[in-house]
Amino acid sequence: MEKHEPATHVAGMATSACIGNIDVTHPHYHRQLPARPSKRNPRTMRSRIEDVAAVAGVSIKTVSRVLNNEPNVRVETRDRVLAAVARLGYKPNLSARSLAGQRSYALALVYNNPSRNYLMEIQNGMLEACHANHYNLILGPVGTARRTLPDLAALFENSRPDGVVLIPPLTDDAVVLAYLEEHEIPYASIAPRHPEGCIGVRMDETTAVVELIGHLVAQGHRRIGHIKGPRAHGACQWRHAGYRQALRQYGIEYDPALVVNGQFSFESGIDAANALLDLAAPPTAIFAANDDMAAAVFRVAGQRGLRIPRDLSVCGFDDTPIAGHIYPALTTVRQPTAAMGRLATEQLIDHIRSPDAGTMITVDHAVLVRESTHPPRRR
Repeated sequence: MEKHEPATHVAGMATSACIGNIDVTHPHYHRQLPARPSKRNPRTMRSRIEDVAAVAGVSIKTVSRVLNNEPNVRVETRDRVLAAVARLGYKPNLSARSLAGQRSYALALVYNNPSRNYLMEIQNGMLEACHANHYNLILGPVGTARRTLPDLAALFENSRPDGVVLIPPLTDDAVVLAYLEEHEIPYASIAPRHPEGCIGVRMDETTAVVELIGHLVAQGHRRIGHIKGPRAHGACQWRHAGYRQALRQYGIEYDPALVVNGQFSFESGIDAANALLDLAAPPTAIFAANDDMAAAVFRVAGQRGLRIPRDLSVCGFDDTPIAGHIYPALTTVRQPTAAMGRLATEQLIDHIRSPDAGTMITVDHAVLVRESTHPPRRR
């Protein structure tokens, strides 16, 4: 059986070929064959911003303003554009936006914080704000001492984020702040020691600790141990100040033997808890400056045969997920960490869009009394 080669066309040359009885070089050939269906499936085609503008009956610029959450767009116009976006399944092309506006449409979370739970909560809040504003999120771990500047430089050379969110202790790191100011990089701070002139979010941590210690005092505790955070960390200072203020307020003498250093990590909490419980007159309650170190106190107490809260009351700070996962559930201060990550990111995006925008927001706290605190046993 004779094989027929497919027709080919070479620029500047005429060729002749037949398929069956049809001469494919005949001028009426294309009329003799049915039109081929388009390979582009409307359901799988990527929608363009022009399509959204056409469906919504607005200009491309208006669509862009709505997608960037810019002000001064009428509510009904915004609703029409968002409805068109949903109907078409439109997703902004970040690469095209970057080229057009000289932005990367990415933000970086710059951190050097050993508390995994705290970091995860901040990250979740930032992701929520980034998603709502069509930004990507980059994680930028920064080392200490000699590694700080090289790590920062590598982050901006390789990823070029439009701005950064700083979390403690980097919110107060002079090297980090000087680098950002020198290179005119927008940033927002979470819980800075000196919030004046900054944008971001903070909480009155000192007052929160006064209320927490007041709960322990109301239960009858007088020997209250405290596990601090790292000295350079603003939260360490605020929470320790709240501890001392509460002791003064309730007429309890400050005993430096009841205060030990930690690093906001579970591992450091182990050493600190052992130091407190090894005292000749150990505390009846321990306030750890974060939930990770409080969880470490649970571990040490269990190893020593102490039952919480019957033999030892324990409380923490932050209300990260671990506070509800351990048993008995941890009495702690709720710091709305995820919300703080979201709010700081929103302030940063507003500031990037308009340099005069952005402010420092103060969020509320709450003391959550759970199962880990109880009146002390008589000894």
